[in-house]
Amino acid sequence: MSIVAVRAALETKLNAMTPAISTAWENLPYTPVAGTPYQAAYVMPASPDNSVLGGGYHKKQGIFQIDLMYPIQAGTATAAARAELIETWFKQGTSMTSGSVTVKIMKTPYVAQGRVEDDRWRVPIKITWQAEIFT
Repeated sequence: MSIVAVRAALETKLNAMTPAISTAWENLPYTPVAGTPYQAAYVMPASPDNSVLGGGYHKKQGIFQIDLMYPIQAGTATAAARAELIETWFKQGTSMTSGSVTVKIMKTPYVAQGRVEDDRWRVPIKITWQAEIFT
């Protein structure tokens, strides 16, 4: 159940960000409003780190990707400002807890190149996370 706690910690942190914009969460219905920005959030687990032999401990790790979805032909400045805000909100060293699981942000978030996708300017932000799991 640790990935459930990881997801809850990351999503709760994103949901607390201000100013808020609409969020399309994984596997939940969402209908974008034309001309209105939104963000889509994805928890992408990677292979666990089992560098310590023996039972009872491992590290979950992965990427929390936030795709900013802004109207096209409106320039890049507003989306870039939101990306920088997310970069600061999830800065390296940030910790958040859900239940008994603490999730740590391991690197400065990476804001990738924006591109046109349908009627949106999409800017992906990749946030590297890690959680130490004790069983």
